[in-house]
Amino acid sequence: MALGLVAFQVPNKIAAGGVSGIAVILYHLFQLPVGMVMLTLNIPLFLLSLKELGWGFGVRTLYGTLTLSLFVDLLTPRISVATEDLLLATVFGGLLVGLGLGLCFRFKGSTGGTDLAARLINKYLKVSLGQALLGIDFLVITAAGLIFNAELAMYALLSLFVTSKMIDLVQEGVSHAKGAFIISRFPEAITQAIFQELDRGATGLKGRGMFTGRDQEVIFCVVSRAEETRLKDLIYQIDPNAFVIVTDVHEVLGEGFKRRRLW
Repeated sequence: MALGLVAFQVPNKIAAGGVSGIAVILYHLFQLPVGMVMLTLNIPLFLLSLKELGWGFGVRTLYGTLTLSLFVDLLTPRISVATEDLLLATVFGGLLVGLGLGLCFRFKGSTGGTDLAARLINKYLKVSLGQALLGIDFLVITAAGLIFNAELAMYALLSLFVTSKMIDLVQEGVSHAKGAFIISRFPEAITQAIFQELDRGATGLKGRGMFTGRDQEVIFCVVSRAEETRLKDLIYQIDPNAFVIVTDVHEVLGEGFKRRRLW
């Protein structure tokens, strides 16, 4: 995250929301160190939210906040600007910041900032976390548009979008499997074919056709992307009139796929 800020966002005035966005604005207005500003803004938020979040989350938040602030200021004199092209800075800065935040969230960490502010707003103003985060980021980007210009505010909004998508990608993973819901007159035959030909498991779900009023068993199974075509071939060889829904599956834990890691 520090690398994304130092090499891309800070030098190109991309204030993509949050405490880091405020730090970018103050850096260009008053030449204040970005890491130090982030730490200074986070300290009161940390102290206010410590009681609400508990010491366990508080220690992780303090560690993440200190580490990020330290690395931002350590890298600033050592890392040159990667590009002055605003679109490249927007995309690659957003990707790196999103990668850092995604890894942090995946392992139950926090870098403080707007996450803490949003939790406090949620508690005292009864606003949802999502709305609070969106509102804070909107205010920061609006301020950047007023102080810098509207074009930079639009780039900041685009960078925020890229960051959010990268966070989702890191936490959910790349779609590498397919889930299939199968409605057929021959559920047992299709299930046996899945067992024998694909060596995959299947689960029978109880359903009811709302038009016909008849009870109907729905087969659910998960296969790899490479097995998707074979699965559909097996189904339609048995029942050409089967109704099949195939959907992306981002993460599969359990037998035949990866095991859940506890670290």
